[in-house]
Amino acid sequence: MQYFKRHGVNHICAHPPDPGERGHWTVETIEQVRETCKSNGITCEMVQVPYPRGFHLDRNPRSAIALGQSPDRDREIEHVQKMIEVMAKVGIPSFQYHISILGVLRTGRTPGRGGSSNSTWRLKDAKPERPLTRAGVVGADECWERITYFLDRVVPVASQYKVRMAAHPHDPGLPSEGYQGVARVLGTPEGLYRFISIKENPYHGLNLCLGTTAEMLRNPNKEIHIMIKRIGQAGKIFNIHFRNIVGGRDDFYETFPDEGDMNMVEVAKTLQETGYQYMVMPDHIPSHPNDTDTLQGFAFGYGYIKAVLAFLQTSSR
Repeated sequence: MQYFKRHGVNHICAHPPDPGERGHWTVETIEQVRETCKSNGITCEMVQVPYPRGFHLDRNPRSAIALGQSPDRDREIEHVQKMIEVMAKVGIPSFQYHISILGVLRTGRTPGRGGSSNSTWRLKDAKPERPLTRAGVVGADECWERITYFLDRVVPVASQYKVRMAAHPHDPGLPSEGYQGVARVLGTPEGLYRFISIKENPYHGLNLCLGTTAEMLRNPNKEIHIMIKRIGQAGKIFNIHFRNIVGGRDDFYETFPDEGDMNMVEVAKTLQETGYQYMVMPDHIPSHPNDTDTLQGFAFGYGYIKAVLAFLQTSSR
């Protein structure tokens, strides 16, 4: 908490302790998280729930929602419903989550400035460890059924308790035939537009990772503004991962925010124009041998965001 506060961070997305066999958090657990933040002058604006998770299915024991396996998925959904009730009681207004079978996919590293190392995805170099995951072949229709099943049961609860649900897009987007037998329906602009239209509700939206969204596009610097405007004007952006890349769909590497293909100051202006009012967070910062936990890199990310926000505030006077 002192690290966050020292670098000007006043609002965070917290990762509460794993609920273990109980399967869901208690009021006491989340109160402790909130009070730890508050005692350090920080607001817990959002939490990351443990279901559904963004890990690769073969490394994720909590996967019944993504697998579409009842009654196990119904039990996981019930845990999510209970955690939403707990968030409301404690005063946590939002949560982020993933519905993913493949997790985050990368093919290697690209050398970056000052000896840093940038996470990279090149589809032509992708060689999965196995042809299929334990999910087998999962087509687009099956993916949409599982997503809709989850939203049908969770969105009404989020609406009842007035807690915003922020889903993370699939990272990265993949060809329509899928990868390891799995279609990635939240890895295209059209998929995200369809997603936010399911179970239409003001508490159902996106954790719009700008890096992941850029990875879906052929010309991120231009097309990112189109997507922000469409999703933002619909009131569906509940969190922002402020991340940049070099490249685009099927071939990119992650960068520091000031050196990628997107002009992040202009991106922030577009967010401001849509009326976006929630957090802006650094994400996937490049690594370095002297910064193995990326605390230095994230400090740069916080400072960059603070500077962008100060610029927008000054320029709007």
